[in-house]
Amino acid sequence: MKIKEKEFETLLQDLRSVASQLGVTVRFEKGDFKGGYCIVQANKVIVLNKLATLQRKVITLAVALKELGIDDIYMPPKIRELIEEFDETK
Repeated sequence: MKIKEKEFETLLQDLRSVASQLGVTVRFEKGDFKGGYCIVQANKVIVLNKLATLQRKVITLAVALKELGIDDIYMPPKIRELIEEFDETK
């Protein structure tokens, strides 16, 4: 999937909406890390590096959502395609 630079902000918001549907908190933190899915005090959290590029944030969030399982929720086909594209298990 070819993504234009200006589309990344919209994609990030759409992916955050999917996370919300799954009951997952998305946090932006500074640090020396890539980011990803974790559990903090029994809460599902996806941490994104605040200093990462917008593209890296979208990729990290897409991969984390795929780990959580997205099969049972509705999302626009373009968002599902994006998540499937960044599936690191393939």
